[in-house]
Amino acid sequence: MHVLTVLDHPDPASFSSAVAQKFMMGAQAAGHSTELADLNAEGFDPRWTVADIEADGGATAPKDVQVEQARIARADAICLVFPLFWWGMPAMTKGWIDRVWSWGWAYDQLNDPEKSLQRARTGVLLIAAGARSDEMEQEGYLTAIETAWIKGTFGYFGFTRRDLHVLNGSTGSAPRREALLERAYQAGLALKPPL
Repeated sequence: MHVLTVLDHPDPASFSSAVAQKFMMGAQAAGHSTELADLNAEGFDPRWTVADIEADGGATAPKDVQVEQARIARADAICLVFPLFWWGMPAMTKGWIDRVWSWGWAYDQLNDPEKSLQRARTGVLLIAAGARSDEMEQEGYLTAIETAWIKGTFGYFGFTRRDLHVLNGSTGSAPRREALLERAYQAGLALKPPL
């Protein structure tokens, strides 16, 4: 399979960057080819504009969106890597989703509101989180994230396999962080083709 990893973190020395590298190493060890879309380093503009709205109406998509859609077209699996911000996605990731997975290209909601226009793919989320896992479960944050992203967003993406890995304690000790990086490696190594 060809695996696209989409990284959202402005610091190339960040834990999220290390997670993305470990995931790709695992995917490569399993025999997959990999490609990295480092949104911050590449200067992707997350702002939704009139040009994006016009593209929804049939006009040609902006060039930067076309580049991202071409990357997606090559991919059999897509992994999104970002830190958990205020129980949600950072602005760059959210803008990438808003602009790239556009109406008429990824979905149309007319014939089947839950059907993607994209071919089946495997989807993985690797989310670095400082919060403890028991806190997230007790307060319902994990359920909310699973509902919004795994049951919601990823369905419009056409992801027939959907794996969420919340890497809790990512601001913890060095041994804790090493264990989380190993989880990222194993997620790449264990990638399965779309259903």
